[in-house]
Amino acid sequence: MSKISRREFVEGTTASLVIATASPRSKKDAPDAIPIAWAEAEAASAPHTAIKVTVNGVERSIEVEDRCSVAELLRDHLHLTGTKVGCDRGECGACTVLLDGKPIYSCSYLAVWIDGRQVQTVEGLAGSTGLHPLEQSFIEYDGPQCGFCTSGQLMSAKALLERNPHPNADEVRAALTGNLCRCSNYNRYVEAVLAAAGPATSRRKL
Repeated sequence: MSKISRREFVEGTTASLVIATASPRSKKDAPDAIPIAWAEAEAASAPHTAIKVTVNGVERSIEVEDRCSVAELLRDHLHLTGTKVGCDRGECGACTVLLDGKPIYSCSYLAVWIDGRQVQTVEGLAGSTGLHPLEQSFIEYDGPQCGFCTSGQLMSAKALLERNPHPNADEVRAALTGNLCRCSNYNRYVEAVLAAAGPATSRRKL
């Protein structure tokens, strides 16, 4: 068995490193290019479906992947980014929108399921004359803190007032149960909804 000196070993290793460093690699061989190529190929091969949906009063025709969520449709395809994605598993309520007037978690609801239906997002609350009364009340009662959950809170509150124009504080709390606020500003949100409901229920003691 031949022996090599420490000097010979170091010189040989250094030469190998120089050769490896000097050899150019094509862009397609870059480590991060392989996952991108796989993702593109997977997206291209995924089943697609053409749907029609009315969003904030405007009818939209669009082709989506069958695995695409309503949140992805709104944010990535229709650029309605008021709908936020927090947990992405139907737990926090930040992505809440109204489907035919009822609140849903858009992150866990497939876009193909809303074909022929109506969706309202937070962008659809304000009218030509200004903010929706709920939005104005949220501002006046200092509802939003970081603001991330606010759009979902607004949509759940909107659904509540549509079916119950004059809720009490407990009913408001129950309606907003599915909307988490990491800033823990729950009482302000309840006050804001009660105030938006009208004089009969505004400024109640909580």
